[in-house]
Amino acid sequence: MKRTSVFPHGTRPLSLGLSLLLILAFSLALATNAAAQKKKKADNAPPAPPTDNTAGMPDEQKIDYLISEMLGAWQLGDVEKLHKYIADDVSMVNGFWAPPVIGWQNYLADYTSQRARTQQVRMDRSNTLIRLSGKFAWACYQWDFSALVDGQPDAARGQTTLVFEKRGDDWVVVHNHTSLVQAFQPVTPANTNPPPPAKP
Repeated sequence: MKRTSVFPHGTRPLSLGLSLLLILAFSLALATNAAAQKKKKADNAPPAPPTDNTAGMPDEQKIDYLISEMLGAWQLGDVEKLHKYIADDVSMVNGFWAPPVIGWQNYLADYTSQRARTQQVRMDRSNTLIRLSGKFAWACYQWDFSALVDGQPDAARGQTTLVFEKRGDDWVVVHNHTSLVQAFQPVTPANTNPPPPAKP
């Protein structure tokens, strides 16, 4: 027995394609409507309060966490996050023979100038010591730095002492003293023996 189609020759694939297209369009319309309703509900909900990762921590742990966050922001070039941890009236002594940098704006100018020349920044901290005294605290640590500076590999080691002040509920850096540790280069002692006289 020969089967016959109810669709004229050549129209069935078109109808099937049109049906699939309509089903897809209908599905998208439903999904979009559901997403819009969900978004409308979310828009009416109050914004979630910012999470404080240090809530409930003792001050010493808060400061250790703050140092990690600050160094992370420093490495990434996240100036807004960096400023969150550094006071507007900060004073900074760097490892170079230069006067102290006073104030966030002056530090920011130096930092952005340096950061523009630097890629692939890495700063590892070790041997951290934190002390608290009332609304002040200080932290000392050693660091290893590596990066590409002006396209050339660079590395340094040093030590930093940070002084913190608790302002409201937040600890902020009010003083930073960073020292570079000179790379050890063996010194050859001067030859105290004169060279033997030349033979005639």
